Amino acid sequence: MKFAGNIEEIDISGIRKSFEGAGPGAINLGLGQPDFDTPDHIKRAAIEAIEEGFTGYTMNLGTAELRKAISEKFRRENGLDYAASEIMVTSGASEALFLAIAAVVDEGGEVLVGDPGFVSYSALTRMTRGRPVGVPLDERFHLTAGAVAERITPKTRALIVNSPNNPTGSVQTEEELQGLAQLADDHDFALISDEVYEHFVYEGAHVSPALYSDNVITINAVSKTYAMTGWRLGYLAARGEALENMLKVHQYVQACASSISQRAAMAAVSGPQEPVRIMREEFRRRRDFLVSGLRSMGIDMKEPEGAFYAFPKVGDGDEVAARLIRGGVVTVPGSAFGSRGREHIRISYAASMEDLKTALERMRDIL
Repeated sequence: MKFAGNIEEIDISGIRKSFEGAGPGAINLGLGQPDFDTPDHIKRAAIEAIEEGFTGYTMNLGTAELRKAISEKFRRENGLDYAASEIMVTSGASEALFLAIAAVVDEGGEVLVGDPGFVSYSALTRMTRGRPVGVPLDERFHLTAGAVAERITPKTRALIVNSPNNPTGSVQTEEELQGLAQLADDHDFALISDEVYEHFVYEGAHVSPALYSDNVITINAVSKTYAMTGWRLGYLAARGEALENMLKVHQYVQACASSISQRAAMAAVSGPQEPVRIMREEFRRRRDFLVSGLRSMGIDMKEPEGAFYAFPKVGDGDEVAARLIRGGVVTVPGSAFGSRGREHIRISYAASMEDLKTALERMRDIL
């Protein structure tokens, strides 16, 4: 059997690889998901959907009710005026990212991605036979218009912006996002904005670049915000022909997102938001504890501004991550996120305080 060259050149995710070799009793600080349970009112909505027999296909775009609720969410939380007809519900933000890239990238097309940046961006670009182009983040782990402008060519088809950022925890400023949106307009490429961590901001504020350009594809999900990673429910919003072209791909690879998860997402975005506030404040407490503990060991690091990841500089990230996993602490080597992450490891603080305390004790002994 022969395989497609562009798929063969993609490696297995470095995040998944990092779990290999972990023994019993290891503390997993590599997972990128909240350790909270899905709120009860969201679970009840899913149970009611099943009991009512709401278990068939929905419209390709998603139910009209959910898309209307997401439209209201965009207006209420982001100041964005997306009509329900400009919104598509997907099987997680992962599918939404693939649809956005597949719709705008053809063979040889270039996608600008922050380095370090989330592992999926480059892999998904290669799946579409495009070429990922790394853009170095600055010393604060921010993506700047100047660094992006230097790498724009006639082949540039998209720029991916992720704020709050995985793996660094950085949050782009309003001025930075305006500058990036202006580049998308000036050079007529798509700005794909991955906003799945928008509710976990500790310094500064979350801003959607779609406020400044119609060339933006906004991607989000209920996964992180409502502790619903396993429900696989994301969504995207875009203007004009962009949505139509993404729908073409979605129709044939997925048809529609889970009807039951759509009912649950409806309850999530329209219901009480207190569980989100509780999670955010708990993550802030854990962040402060972890950063203080790492700095007490003399580890060089920037304080995360958002998401739930720390990205300390440790020297040889691969070697340190390997030592830590042998000592019972799972982290992700920074090299999984790009060449400029090699001196770092990613630590998720979406873990209990008890696990974080034990992990820091083990890290002191190991490092």
